[in-house]
Amino acid sequence: MKLEINGRAHDVDAPPDMPLLWVLRDLLGMTGTKFGCGIAQCGACTVHADGAPLRSCVTPVSAVEGKALVTIEGLSSDGSHPVQRAWAELDVVQCGYCQSGQIMSAAALLAQVPAPTDTDIDQALSGNICRCGTYPRIRAAVHRAAELGKA
Repeated sequence: MKLEINGRAHDVDAPPDMPLLWVLRDLLGMTGTKFGCGIAQCGACTVHADGAPLRSCVTPVSAVEGKALVTIEGLSSDGSHPVQRAWAELDVVQCGYCQSGQIMSAAALLAQVPAPTDTDIDQALSGNICRCGTYPRIRAAVHRAAELGKA
């Protein structure tokens, strides 16, 4: 099947029920998207499909054929996306394992709600678990990314 990932076409030879996560990681070498729980509860595997956040660990690859997919590697090639800049500026990351999913969820939120409230942020990222508890820094970084996105 043909997949569009990060603006590039990829021919993928995978069973239609193979989770997108494993296509990305194992077949295409895009390891920025993480495996956390395998049941769409932690958000570490979040990618975008046509701009919406999607849990790649439970999504069969056949369900995304024809959709524009973006992984953490495709958010920006040089870390210049406002969310990535805010994450670095505010030193959000502790262990870092969940952060690609957090960043992808935050970017999807800001694409829809350019000036989110704390409630907007909490709701949009409620499906992303941070075992290190960096939630206050994550929320602050989303607000900072919104400011950077205005510039």
